[in-house]
Amino acid sequence: MLKTQKLYYKISEVCEITGLKPSVLRFWEKEFRQLRPIKTGSKHRLYTQKHIDLILQIKKMLYDEKLTIEGARKRLSDSRVKLSKEEIKKELQEILNLLKK
Repeated sequence: MLKTQKLYYKISEVCEITGLKPSVLRFWEKEFRQLRPIKTGSKHRLYTQKHIDLILQIKKMLYDEKLTIEGARKRLSDSRVKLSKEEIKKELQEILNLLKK
């Protein structure tokens, strides 16, 4: 049976998927500027599949490849792909729609 992919995941769901504790995710948000979940008006964090993919990438670099946080940060910035205006507009519209709920 296939699981349907959600648009947004709560921090508890991300912890279950990644095997990380909430404190680790919150710490990584401070250390990696690429990891910025959406925060609702009530300050709940909502993660997209892109966030989860990034978290798993960071976890692999830190835990499996034994990179330092600085090393992982550098590798992420070196491999960063610039978003098109259309992608940025779409992301902002999704955030706006979420905040209107």
